Amino acid sequence: MSATNYPFETTARPARAPTQLGPRIGRLRALVRARRRLAWAVLVAPALLVLATDVSIRGGRLLDLHGKHVASYVGALVESAVLWGLLLFAASSRRGVYRWITAFLFVALGTVTVGCQLYFQRVYSTYVNLDALLFATSFTGSIFGHLRTDGPNIIEAIAPPLVVSAALVWAGRLVVRPSRTRASRAARLAAPIAIAAALAIPCSYRTVQASTPDVIYLHAMGGVLKQLSGPQPPSHVRPGLRTPPALPPVQAEPGEARVGRPNVLLIITESVRSDAHCTVPTESCPIAPAMNAAVPRRFPLTQMRSNDSTTAISLAVLWSGLPPTASREALHASPLLFDYARAGGYDTAYWSSHHMMFANSRLYVQDLPTSHQCGATDLDPLADLDLGANDELLTERIQKEIVEMREPFFAVAHYGNTHLPYRIDPSRAPFQPAKDSKAPEDNQAYKNYYLDAVHMQDATMAELVRSVRGSPFGDRTIIVFTSDHGESFREHGQLGHTGAVLDEEIHVPAWIDAPEGTLSEAEAKELEDKRDEIVFHTDITPTILDLLGLDHAPAFARYREPMIGHSLLRPIDRGDAPVPLTNCAGVWGCAFRNWGMMRGSLKLEAREWDTVWHCYDVLSDPREEHDLGAAACGDLQARAEALHGGLPGLSR
Repeated sequence: MSATNYPFETTARPARAPTQLGPRIGRLRALVRARRRLAWAVLVAPALLVLATDVSIRGGRLLDLHGKHVASYVGALVESAVLWGLLLFAASSRRGVYRWITAFLFVALGTVTVGCQLYFQRVYSTYVNLDALLFATSFTGSIFGHLRTDGPNIIEAIAPPLVVSAALVWAGRLVVRPSRTRASRAARLAAPIAIAAALAIPCSYRTVQASTPDVIYLHAMGGVLKQLSGPQPPSHVRPGLRTPPALPPVQAEPGEARVGRPNVLLIITESVRSDAHCTVPTESCPIAPAMNAAVPRRFPLTQMRSNDSTTAISLAVLWSGLPPTASREALHASPLLFDYARAGGYDTAYWSSHHMMFANSRLYVQDLPTSHQCGATDLDPLADLDLGANDELLTERIQKEIVEMREPFFAVAHYGNTHLPYRIDPSRAPFQPAKDSKAPEDNQAYKNYYLDAVHMQDATMAELVRSVRGSPFGDRTIIVFTSDHGESFREHGQLGHTGAVLDEEIHVPAWIDAPEGTLSEAEAKELEDKRDEIVFHTDITPTILDLLGLDHAPAFARYREPMIGHSLLRPIDRGDAPVPLTNCAGVWGCAFRNWGMMRGSLKLEAREWDTVWHCYDVLSDPREEHDLGAAACGDLQARAEALHGGLPGLSR
């Protein structure tokens, strides 16, 4: 048949000359090579972006890495590149359900690991690690409360890695587009193995954190999963049931020049640092005007320091007199002020607006020998886990019940609304601008928000003091006031409390208000002399026992011996014995290890990420801006290492 019988048939095109095909083939090959290079660039981009982020945050610290720490960081970077590269390669496939699964994992893990580290770094100047996540599992309710209050900053931290992760998946599907080859199938198998390996592979995450932030976070998550899925639940150090001895009845022996046995009311506030209160009576006190006016003749203790910056540890120290470094067994088995007072014939009470469900704190106080006791949910069944019940409800409860107490009495009023996230009344907030944002650029506004909370609480505490002073027993009641610890606002990088034993966290307000006749002239003179002397919470228990006339009871001698403090009503001679400081104690674990020691005005301290001890003179350098070097603190380094086991990050 001829071609004319088939109209849709075309004649064959003449073959191209080799000279015409050459340039086109060359261009195609160049495009293929360029696409391959671009594909590799996309696959390594996640690890490079993590590295760039880390360098921008702590470039100076990374330059200080040497030896094994450099090798550790390089290993973490390789791990990061392999993990994200495999996930992205599998997510870039042209078709199939598996690519959507790996795409979700890539975006989710990238957003969480990098976003959480960005947020944590902005707030606490370090990366979240295994210790912190294990610690946080004890306080899930508190953690969710924290997330609610700081939502905008959390969104600001996680939004960039979310957008970048999604963009990388889009770029991978545009450029990488692996076909159904052996490499593609191998990536599908290797991706979940890489995730499991990242959760299990050890990394440098404590002292110098010589790993990339994503590797540190994934290692931490792996450790948490391991503990939660283990044969035994994770063990968290927090208060437990007390097992104090039964004390025999004793006869109180008040000072010879006193009029009878005074009542003692110990008022403890929460997270109030020394410069957020007027310890010394003054004409103008903007932060705490009500309390300043309510106790004009108080004995100030301007250099009082807590031995820690953790509420549970502070209460154990304030009530037992033991150092925070005492064993868990000792801290739970020691008599507390309530036990001593009851044995001495005093009525006792403990009123608190704190939530006793926080870390199950009720265990430690539920068996106190008290005639009156309450916690947050006794005041308000819907009390917030972190803030507790409104402090005004606590004052009302105390005013109602304190008049029912038999004299003499010992009582503790424990206020809590100045705990993070801080309770304020916008109509009574003089410190402006104020924000509840933890972003570094809002630091002063965030501190103002805290000061507004202190200002608000001051009014209700002063109302309690005025009602006590106006009662029939007011002139027979000595009031002792202090805060459990202070609060930091990035003076040394950290925010909040429990992160350090630097002065913003442990220098606290303290004073004693004693009506005429409740102290002898000699005791009053001693308190006056202690105005600017460095004293500690470990001195509070001996002081209150002295006020109750129980300090020298022979029956208590064996329990008094392990106390390291001294009565503030008497001359103090500490000799060369240093005073220990720590946030890692037998009644409370710490997310980040930090501890130290003081002798006189010299303080030795270090945090988990420190590679050396720091020494400060807190009187000549109250902001602790000039590190004198460990040698300037004499033998404190040797003593601290013997007591604590070395630097916080190197003692495990």
